[in-house]
Amino acid sequence: MCGIAGIIDPTGAPVDADLVRRMTRTLAPRGPDGEGFWFAPGVGLGHRRLSIIDLSAAGTQPMGGEDGAVQVTFNGEIYNFGALVDELSALGHQFQSRSDTEVLVHGYEQWGEGLLDRIDGMFAFAIWDGRRRRLFAARDRMGKKPFYFALVPRDGGRPPLFAFASELKGLLPVPGLDRSVDIEALRRYLMFEYVPAPRAIIRGARKLDAAECLTLDLGLAGPVGGGAWSSTPVVRRYWNLPFPDVHAPRREEEAAEELRMLLGRAVKRRLVSDVPLGVFLSGGIDSSTVVALMAAAGGHGGIKSFSIGFSDASFDETSHARAVAERFGTEHREDRLTPGALLGILPDVMKFLDEPLADASLIPTYLLARFTRQHVTVALGGDGGDELFAGYPTFKAEKLARDFHDWLPRPIAKMGAAVSRWAAARLPAGTDYFSLDFKVNQFLRGVSATGPRRHQRWMSSFLPEEQHALLSPAVWGQAAAADPLTDVDLGPYATSARDSWDVIMNYYCRFYLAGDINVKVDRAAGAVGLEARAPFLDTDVVSFACRLPPALRMRGTTTKRILKTAMRGVLPDDILDRPKQGFGVPVARWMKEDLLPTLREELHPDKIRREGFFAPEEVTRILDEHVTGRHDHRKQLWTLLVFEKWLGNYGAS
Repeated sequence: MCGIAGIIDPTGAPVDADLVRRMTRTLAPRGPDGEGFWFAPGVGLGHRRLSIIDLSAAGTQPMGGEDGAVQVTFNGEIYNFGALVDELSALGHQFQSRSDTEVLVHGYEQWGEGLLDRIDGMFAFAIWDGRRRRLFAARDRMGKKPFYFALVPRDGGRPPLFAFASELKGLLPVPGLDRSVDIEALRRYLMFEYVPAPRAIIRGARKLDAAECLTLDLGLAGPVGGGAWSSTPVVRRYWNLPFPDVHAPRREEEAAEELRMLLGRAVKRRLVSDVPLGVFLSGGIDSSTVVALMAAAGGHGGIKSFSIGFSDASFDETSHARAVAERFGTEHREDRLTPGALLGILPDVMKFLDEPLADASLIPTYLLARFTRQHVTVALGGDGGDELFAGYPTFKAEKLARDFHDWLPRPIAKMGAAVSRWAAARLPAGTDYFSLDFKVNQFLRGVSATGPRRHQRWMSSFLPEEQHALLSPAVWGQAAAADPLTDVDLGPYATSARDSWDVIMNYYCRFYLAGDINVKVDRAAGAVGLEARAPFLDTDVVSFACRLPPALRMRGTTTKRILKTAMRGVLPDDILDRPKQGFGVPVARWMKEDLLPTLREELHPDKIRREGFFAPEEVTRILDEHVTGRHDHRKQLWTLLVFEKWLGNYGAS
């Protein structure tokens, strides 16, 4: 976990070194162990370091090659760096450190942009090529590490500055950056509960998506090249999820054995560290699998595991985590999130959340990361298993919708949905984890759609048709006519997927995983200087999942079919067979109790009216219906609360 930042001035004029330092220092929590800077005409690169591999000064960044013409600032880990060091050394490159960063320098010198085809890991980096006057930047295939950028206009006919940073707040010190709210990004936030790439919540910024790279080529610009000044970056996708045209038949036992081997190798590669290492353990199948494979790799009895519990029994999984910890002899520690603890850490979370993310599990994730960081510097986790192996309840809902809705004649299906909505509206509003009324109402929001649209409607806070009433007339007047749901219709997210289940898997990986889950973990861990690693997101594991016949991901109503087969006999049956439970938070209940004063303050009609984004009457209706128990609006209220907190901390004044 590190932080990167920088500025490129296409004119070649000296950059403001103090500005680069200020940008970089906003990222200090990500890299508490030191900082470094490199400057050349028209270029300033910054880096905040969290020392993981090669703790010596030789691992300091920005880092250059043999002659210094190539410089890199890098956030992440390259898991196959050992093999690449051997290959590059055989080609004549001389390494001065044991750091995986140096592989990027010499790899770019040797292969140019082809470097991306050879490295495997989690990364966001920027490489300055002084000979070609070119910046080359990229994010890893599954979007573990972030990369924001901006073209900042200047006066006097000068071309815009190009600025980049690991987080949005790293761009905010740049003079002239447009910090006003991007209305189309706001609409997407209200629907997705995050802002999908390439947009950012402010107009002046953008971000690379997972598996995208960026080239800013100044080689022919200005007096040096004789061409016109230019600072327009070219963004392209360098990798897609490798789905086959047709799935070849697979024997389940053979596929399970391969998966167990691939996951074991992925875990072993992520155990390389020069600092203490542990594991997040929820007691679910994914994190328990990681613990089991860590033990198999030689860590039995020496594994440090960490869990977060809740006083609300319907959300608490600590008993399952303890059972796994006992089975594998881990050194296990637990912390607990109470309503009082939530109120205590909410300001800290909203302070580091420089772009709104309405996933309430960010709160326990941050608490878990902070608790874990007291004991280790690196932690493995189970993120990615649900997306790759159909683990979410929505996959079961998809099967239900296909079996009992899609085959019905349209008039009957519409009549059935109307009757179901009438009945669901009369269910008592529950506050437990995945309560009956919550499940029924969410199911009905998407059942009449198909494909990724169906799933996004199930996942949404505010559907496009609900935003008209929510947004103020002035803001609605600025909104484009396009339906934000068109984002999930593949669009720029080209895929080779042919099977309809593969298309849905692609949607979850490209949207929910890259835009929500990975961002949540990155920001929570980054806020406390912890590095989080995800073995399930290993490229070989992901490629295996793409090739897997969908029936081996889910059969009947059994989710994660192949993973359960692979771990049968390794993990206890009650861990493998218990229902999926996400990392939820009892906010529905807390919003009626301890959190209610905060909600009333942040969503007060006068405040909402003054800010001008939402219709005060609609916001008040949503809050009152939840508090009185007429409807469960937990998702909508949390989405609004997070935006209001963000606006107070980072919105343009």
